[in-house]
Amino acid sequence: MALLIILITCFVIILSQTCQTPDDFVAATSPGHIMIGGLFAIHEKMLPSEEYPRRPEIRKCVGFEISIFLQTLAMIHSIEMINNSTLLSGVKLGYEIYDTCTEVTVAMAATLRFLSKLNFSGEFVEFKCNYSRYMPRVKAVIGAGYSEITMAVSRMLSLQLMPQVSYESTAEILSDKIRFPSFLRTVPSDFYQTKAMAHLIQKSGWNWIGTITTDDDYGRLALNTFAIQAAANNVCIAFKEIFPAFFSDNTIEVRINQTLEKIIAEAQVNVIVVFLRQFHVFNLFNKAIERNINKVWIASDNWSTSIKIATIPNVKKIGKVVGFTFKRGNVSSFHSFLQNLHLLPRHNNKPLNEYAMLLSACAHANDSDLSQCIFNHSLGTLANTTAERNFSLRNDFLWDYTEPGAVHSIQLAVSALAYAIRDLCQTRDCQDANAFQPWELLDVLKNMTFTDENNSFHFDANGDLNIGYDVLLWKEINGHMTITMLAEYDLQNDVFIFTDQGTKNEFRNLKKIESKCSKECSPGQMKKTTKSQHTCCYECVNCPENHYTNQTDMDRCLLCNNETHWAPVRSTTCYEKEVEFLSWDDSLAILLLGLSLLGILFVLAIGIIFTRNLNTPIVKSSGGLTVCYVILLCHFLNFASTGFFVGEPQNFTCQTRQTLFGVSFTLCISCILMKSLKILLAFSFDPKLQNFLKCLYKPVPIILTCTGVQVVICTLWLIYAAPVVEENVSLPRVIILECEEGSILAFGTMLGYIAILAFTCFIFAFKGRKLPENYNEAKFITFGMLIYFIAWITFIPVYANTFGKYLPAVEIIVILISNYGILCCTFFPKCYVILWKQETNTKSAFLQMIYSYSSHSAGVLAMSQASLDSATSSIMRVNSSTGGKPAASQKSKDLQTQAFEHMHRENSLRIYKTLPRKRISSI
Repeated sequence: MALLIILITCFVIILSQTCQTPDDFVAATSPGHIMIGGLFAIHEKMLPSEEYPRRPEIRKCVGFEISIFLQTLAMIHSIEMINNSTLLSGVKLGYEIYDTCTEVTVAMAATLRFLSKLNFSGEFVEFKCNYSRYMPRVKAVIGAGYSEITMAVSRMLSLQLMPQVSYESTAEILSDKIRFPSFLRTVPSDFYQTKAMAHLIQKSGWNWIGTITTDDDYGRLALNTFAIQAAANNVCIAFKEIFPAFFSDNTIEVRINQTLEKIIAEAQVNVIVVFLRQFHVFNLFNKAIERNINKVWIASDNWSTSIKIATIPNVKKIGKVVGFTFKRGNVSSFHSFLQNLHLLPRHNNKPLNEYAMLLSACAHANDSDLSQCIFNHSLGTLANTTAERNFSLRNDFLWDYTEPGAVHSIQLAVSALAYAIRDLCQTRDCQDANAFQPWELLDVLKNMTFTDENNSFHFDANGDLNIGYDVLLWKEINGHMTITMLAEYDLQNDVFIFTDQGTKNEFRNLKKIESKCSKECSPGQMKKTTKSQHTCCYECVNCPENHYTNQTDMDRCLLCNNETHWAPVRSTTCYEKEVEFLSWDDSLAILLLGLSLLGILFVLAIGIIFTRNLNTPIVKSSGGLTVCYVILLCHFLNFASTGFFVGEPQNFTCQTRQTLFGVSFTLCISCILMKSLKILLAFSFDPKLQNFLKCLYKPVPIILTCTGVQVVICTLWLIYAAPVVEENVSLPRVIILECEEGSILAFGTMLGYIAILAFTCFIFAFKGRKLPENYNEAKFITFGMLIYFIAWITFIPVYANTFGKYLPAVEIIVILISNYGILCCTFFPKCYVILWKQETNTKSAFLQMIYSYSSHSAGVLAMSQASLDSATSSIMRVNSSTGGKPAASQKSKDLQTQAFEHMHRENSLRIYKTLPRKRISSI
């Protein structure tokens, strides 16, 4: 509060020392029941002093800006339209418009005038702790244009909560109602403008840009807001250049040259966002044209519609200009107003008088140079006179410099105040200036809805009027730079709306311009950045296997669903995995099935051969046709079980193939075990071993028991952990349909049990490996069991380390090897004898072989003395009955020989009798 008092006192001194009369300070005025203030930067700057100012005085303003002058006329025109309408019946709006000269100090001096007490003899601001009853000169203020000036003014007006409606100030901070409680505006905040800019840049494919802004509240806030929006749209800022805020700063030319050097150095930056005032851009572009700098310039609303800049000679050399301006409305009435400008009273309108004089001084200038001529002349010291002269005010020239967006915003500001005054004055006599306080008007203004051209508007909670933006494109038409409409920006939906196909084509042409730090990463690649780099500066690396990118410049590769999809290196999409299994048409499957079918044919052929020779010793020595048929049936089932390993797995086939193989192979080994035991029993000459083997040899119970154990194992397996179909997704490109065994323990138990039976069979067969050669099954059974062991011992590590669709083929191969091994060793030698050694397949040949074997058997030589004595006694009894009397010396020898021969015959008959009883009579 103390600071505010000092400021007020200071500016009262300023007014008293520099202004001879109050009217010398005002730019344009008109009386009325309710006064509205206006702040416009009609002049570009204040006349610089030769040295640092020693006295608090306001210097003369120079640099007449036609576009801002037209904005003052827009306010005057809007107020006159309200006065000429029936909106405020009997109440006239007046105005006091001040020129801020683009300086905060001048604007604050004007604000003091607004805050000065009504009907007081002199310019006096009364200090109070409570301004609820204080009656200032004006009820509301329209302006200012620049956010920097608006902030300073708003802080002063907030003291009395005087409504301030800006037509152009867009700084986001002004939406803060704590710091700026009486501020409203008829334009969106920079939050939306910067958001639209960043969206346009991203949509155009640019991500490496530069920014230029002013060193004031507006510039810094706009830059910070834009930086946030740019980052959200993956846009990087290569450099941030800052100009002095005011043109009176003598370092501005140096900063412009440094900025241009930076632009030239950053050759990859082809898009520059510019938050500057018009006079900054004017000087920047003139210098850029000299250096042949060609870029895309993104213009803020401050200068996007500036005709002064658009008419710079050779301005087309600077490249493309894409600008944002406020939504346009119907300004046709203002056009008519300008056509009748010569009828407007000039005695209370200093800017109009100055314009008339400057226009007269530049009567010789061409249309294209007229604006610059007026500006250059205004930098001088033209006499500021109010004398009546017959100046010709050109209508066409002014309309060309009109900024429709700004004019519409001013019209909305005046309309908003007029509607609020109407609502407030319905119960008050507003012809009395004391009818209401400014803060009462503010309260109504915040909460009411007004119309303009049949469109409804209202201020949001932040005091903003979000009417959207028009996107402009500067392009050359018939040799002149023309500001054309490119698109509309919808604030609510954050989208650009192109009016026609032509504007879409223009936008496509813009997208062809590149402004990137790094080359675009194509689909299938991702960006790789380092900590020292901007996120927009990167290398492109290929996506690894099972990863992909389907858009350009993606930050990371997306992972495919490993269970169902895959992707090669540098992929742009995921491919569905192919489902694989050992199919019927696979070459390996065909080969293995062919071998299985061949095995089945062998089984059938052997069955036929044995059936046709069932009465021969070789068949009988094999255990008879029943046992042979059982073993052959087991081999048939084993070969047939391989078919369940081929084709698309089903739960039924998974469960059937292991069970069928396990039970059938166990039955086969059980039968062969009984054969081995029987052979050992037949050719064993040790009485003790014979007695043990006779007790053990129970064929049917043993076979049923051995096979039953396997049946129990398989049944428990199927009940508690049955094999099921499973999708193996561990491979990168395919899904393997395979049988999950359910329980490795059960699977191992099944195979282990078969191995135990096979080992027992091997031991028994190994014991009889030296039996008669022609009928020695034991030797071949030993070989068969060895083949089985080798196959399955090899199977375990191979099975454990094999995966994929050929895993079932490993089992098939092992089954075929073990099955062929046992089949060949068990039946092929017999078939050989039956087919090609028929002379040995007779009873006599069989007995002769047995006799020959027993005569040389070590077992016979090791025969016990008791056995020999028994045989000798038998011979002697035979000789006694026959009356034979051999010599004494010869007697002992003959008896021993006869005893051996008798024992051999007995053994041969005993071995022979081991053949099936029902076949003995037929031999």
